[in-house]
Amino acid sequence: MGAEQDIVLVNEKDEQVGLMEKMQVHREGLLHRAFSVFVFDRKGRMLLQKRAPTKYHGGNLWSNACCSHPYPGELIENAALRRLQEELGFVAPLHKIFEFVYKANVENGLVEHEYDHVFVGEYEGPILMNEKEVAEYCYESMNDIKWMMKEQPEKFTTWFKLAFPSIETWWAGKGWSMTNDLNPPEADKFK
Repeated sequence: MGAEQDIVLVNEKDEQVGLMEKMQVHREGLLHRAFSVFVFDRKGRMLLQKRAPTKYHGGNLWSNACCSHPYPGELIENAALRRLQEELGFVAPLHKIFEFVYKANVENGLVEHEYDHVFVGEYEGPILMNEKEVAEYCYESMNDIKWMMKEQPEKFTTWFKLAFPSIETWWAGKGWSMTNDLNPPEADKFK
């Protein structure tokens, strides 16, 4: 099995304890290293991607800009930049803001059990989506995302829903204005 198929198994302290083939890890629900990247434009809107329908899980669900696993021996920051380029065709300065561990059953009999490193960045420019990874993308306000997740939570990935409250807290501290009312979004993307 090639290094690209192996992912890093970790303990609760994010210390490497082994390597295993990606699908086997997800079948067994073993704790592994992962990352999630959240990108915002200058107006404070979040870049969302709808995952390609062919993804091994989470296909056709809305999520953050990108998420994946580092290769064995790859720095997590480099992996985040690599996947941003591979999925959306751009790179942007990223800053790690928190980590969290979660375990959740996903479709196809798979289990996500991740030690997830969360990065944020700002980007305004061309997006060249990789159609093998991404079905579509959009920038949405935090209020619109919050409303859409309340109305149709099944349209979002598990890790996005788990990370969103912490992202929202971080985002609010950045000084972007956010109202408390949950008005329906202007876009119909999530219907």
